[in-house]
Amino acid sequence: MITVELTPHLYRYFAQLEHRTIRVPSGSVAEILNAINEMAPGFADYVLDDHGALRRHVNLSINDTILIDRKTLSDHVQDGGTVYIFQALSGG
Repeated sequence: MITVELTPHLYRYFAQLEHRTIRVPSGSVAEILNAINEMAPGFADYVLDDHGALRRHVNLSINDTILIDRKTLSDHVQDGGTVYIFQALSGG
């Protein structure tokens, strides 16, 4: 199993994930996001674009490494790992 941590901003839209430990089976980032989407319908639509790639305003890291494959989400997360999903900062 892996642990998923979200920034507080995401809990505004997915309150069912707040105040709980999010644990899902290890696998590709795509599989992990699908598992979260089963817990919180609409989550995948929020973080992925129409082509299934990670949206520009969303970042994801696996342990201490920023996601490499933002298009097909094929990066693998090993058992015991942690995925962090957070909004990218932008503006001027």
